[in-house]
Amino acid sequence: MSLTQNILRSYRDPAGVVRGLAQGDLREPQVMFFALLACGLIFVAQWPGLSRAATIDTSVTFEQRMGGAMFGIMFLLPLILYGCAAVLKLGLRLSGANVPGILVRLALFWSLLTVTPLMLLQGGLSAFLGLGLVSQGFGFVVLLVFLYILARTVAAVRAVAISLG
Repeated sequence: MSLTQNILRSYRDPAGVVRGLAQGDLREPQVMFFALLACGLIFVAQWPGLSRAATIDTSVTFEQRMGGAMFGIMFLLPLILYGCAAVLKLGLRLSGANVPGILVRLALFWSLLTVTPLMLLQGGLSAFLGLGLVSQGFGFVVLLVFLYILARTVAAVRAVAISLG
């Protein structure tokens, strides 16, 4: 299936999508692509809010805000994601599940990529409505969806790891 079809299907059956990805010919560049694509889409989701903030407060230009966002999202976030995957793998190991690192990264990065359409919508909301209650409430919904998908995908890769031996 295509990437967009898998993302849409992940809202209904995240475990099935990740199980299918994990049982295929999974390699590290593919998993890293998911992380970098998610970071790129998160960066794009920030543009409307940065534009609004630059219009309201002209002491920091839009370009300066974009540069800071690009550094944080495109350069630091992938490193933070790999660190989070290592902590998640350690947590799984302490709970008695020996899941290979690539499967843990797949679960985390795919979960993040799955919620990026919602993040794009939140970016539009923050541009039109500002950082008010609606925008922040929707951000909380995005977080809950991410945690739900992450829990389901981690359970799926744990099951795949058990079936592999």
